[in-house]
Amino acid sequence: MLSPEENELLTRVGPGTPCGELFRRYWLPIAPVSDRSDRTPTTHVRVLGEDLVLFRDAIGKIGLLGDHCSHRGASLLYGRVEERGIACAYHGWLYDVDGNCLETPAEPHDSRLHRTVKHPAYPVQEQYGLYWAYLGPRPAPVLPRWDIADFGPVFPTGAQRFDCNWLQGMENHMDQAHVFILHQDSAQRGVAGMSTARGRIDSLQTLEYAEEPFGIRRRQRHASGYDDVDLMIFPNAQRTYNHIGVRVPIDDHHMVRYSVWVDVGDVPGAARPGRHPGDLNGGAELRRGIWPTKSPADAVYPVATYRMDGVQAQDLMALETQGAIADRTQERLATSDRGILLYREVLKREIEKVRRGVDPVGVIRDPDVPPINTYFGQWLAMVQRFPPQPR
Repeated sequence: MLSPEENELLTRVGPGTPCGELFRRYWLPIAPVSDRSDRTPTTHVRVLGEDLVLFRDAIGKIGLLGDHCSHRGASLLYGRVEERGIACAYHGWLYDVDGNCLETPAEPHDSRLHRTVKHPAYPVQEQYGLYWAYLGPRPAPVLPRWDIADFGPVFPTGAQRFDCNWLQGMENHMDQAHVFILHQDSAQRGVAGMSTARGRIDSLQTLEYAEEPFGIRRRQRHASGYDDVDLMIFPNAQRTYNHIGVRVPIDDHHMVRYSVWVDVGDVPGAARPGRHPGDLNGGAELRRGIWPTKSPADAVYPVATYRMDGVQAQDLMALETQGAIADRTQERLATSDRGILLYREVLKREIEKVRRGVDPVGVIRDPDVPPINTYFGQWLAMVQRFPPQPR
């Protein structure tokens, strides 16, 4: 279990918090590229407890600015996108993508007030069909690439929101044992659906976790000979199957998961565009970012009723019913929680490195560094040897 102070350290992500400062050393996905269009030139983004507005100016530059105008705090979400940037609808203060104030129209013609204003602004890049932002100190590191893009075209799917703290989502990734019990009827290979207390845990021989330069390698060996290796990309991404999910804290009590898939064609066990294990309604709702896994959709336990008919729904139940921030002072960890314990130790160590002014693990400064190896090629070979059987 953790002390109350340790739980606070690892879960709080707002400006100035130790874990928030750690997250601000990494590029984070903030929106699908498809969210922004000529009809919707601005998009509200909330990430790490900050309210921001994403926009593309009239000459094609992408900007990410603090949502509240530096003048009197009106939202720039409703601003006018112009050739030089975005102008606040309230009084016309105009900002470029770097946060420089270019005009203050209501001031005298010879006023130089705008030269004294520097609005919060963050760099943005496009990759894998997503906009990525860097909220930390300059210079920004290199936006990492993943090995999955070497195996086929990649595409994002709709973002899934969770009404709970980000750490619950990442600890779920570091808990491979739950897959054999919680998902026993929806995510296991070659066995018909079932419903027992033990699930399929007896088919599992070993679980292994080992730290690597870009995160934590997970490995599970099955009695059948199936041997699966993947990578938790520190601090907040996980490659499973032909998919990488990135969990991004909205604030202390909410997170969103952005998903990037690689289309490897007709390989058995690989998801096709719009479909993946646990997908609902053939992928149409997934592509639109709709996840009808609880009712009411904006409620949480015990008010909400959670569906249990797929991987996504089952995970949502398990994460949200722990509470907005899980009380880790009351937990009783066991041998199957080795991955969670390792992940927490790495988190605490890397938070301390940031406090000392040192780059944390996985921050890339060399643009020539090759894509991160998530062991996708090994998974692809293994899944072809052990194709899933029809249910």
